[in-house]
Amino acid sequence: MRTSTALEALARRPASFLRSSWPWRALAYLLASAVPGGVVIAVGLAASLLGSVPTAAVAVAVAAVPLAPLAARYERWRLRLVDLAPPAGAGAAPRRAAVLGAVSLLALWWIDLAVACLVVAGPAVLVLSPVLQPTDEDGALAAALAVSAAGLLLLPVAAYVVTAWAGARGAAVRALLAPDELAEVLRSRARLVDAYEMERRRIERDLHDGAQQRLVALSMRLGLALLDLPPGSPAAGQVALAQEEAQAALAELRELIRGVHPQVLTDRGLAAAVRDVAGRSPVPVDVDVRLPRRLPGAVETAAYYVVAEALANVAKHSRAERARVRGRLAGDVLALEVRDDGAGGADPARGSGVAGLADRVAAVGGRLSLSSPPGGPTTMSVEIPCAW
Repeated sequence: MRTSTALEALARRPASFLRSSWPWRALAYLLASAVPGGVVIAVGLAASLLGSVPTAAVAVAVAAVPLAPLAARYERWRLRLVDLAPPAGAGAAPRRAAVLGAVSLLALWWIDLAVACLVVAGPAVLVLSPVLQPTDEDGALAAALAVSAAGLLLLPVAAYVVTAWAGARGAAVRALLAPDELAEVLRSRARLVDAYEMERRRIERDLHDGAQQRLVALSMRLGLALLDLPPGSPAAGQVALAQEEAQAALAELRELIRGVHPQVLTDRGLAAAVRDVAGRSPVPVDVDVRLPRRLPGAVETAAYYVVAEALANVAKHSRAERARVRGRLAGDVLALEVRDDGAGGADPARGSGVAGLADRVAAVGGRLSLSSPPGGPTTMSVEIPCAW
């Protein structure tokens, strides 16, 4: 498998890792911090010539603000030393890039140089000990050679330490400079929800204006044909049956259209739609939904189908004698609660539709929770932000 980052290189076998270019790339990445470090030192020295050390510190902190975007661009440029597939140039939040640049100028550069110097210089000094210290005394040469051998053994450890720090540092920089993928996912999900609702309404419109009108016309023609036939004749009986079938199909189609997207929800809003679906429930339902204004269309649709599915489950599974729907708008959050006095024990894993409702609510940034202990009562609570 192709290694694309310094952190991935650490998972290689030791011999393969030490023979690769990754330790050297990691060391170059850390030593590249000398550039922002040089800028900071130059600003500090220039300020110290004009004032005291505190003045220089303040000057460095102030200069870090306008220099932060440049430092962030430099961080992106050198990231390719430890990441062969760095994030694209566009997409990062400017605030995060500015924070990265400021932190790089004020702290990260000297940490990088300290790690590089301490981890690499230590074994290097040990390796060069026969040259750096006198060996004319008895046994001094043997001791120096032993220390040099220890330094050679520490060099692979230094390679791992340098690569680990550079890899972790690069991963953090990548996370800050990468496009805001979560926000893009949320925006994409919102667009999908809007497109889905538009398609649902198109289907409803086509059914209402097309198939429903044809069935109405068919039922009227059958009725007119029935008037021209002798009462009690076999043909009249067949036409009457056909008219009944057409009317039954029309009723089913109207129910289907109502299920696709109820017209009352579009015309009058969530509160009226909840009262409508509660009025058709075989279980008596008390409705207490008070909303001071219309909500976004996607929010109203998601909330409506939560209520409709919850009341359908009450009628099918709960053995409840009464249910209650309560809705309020607290700030910019819609809070809905559907409660029944049934037997409880609802389990989303048994296919009660709760998991699908939770996904629908999550698609508009909301949360759904279910409390259904054995013996009841069952309470389904939904919170949906209305300014998403």
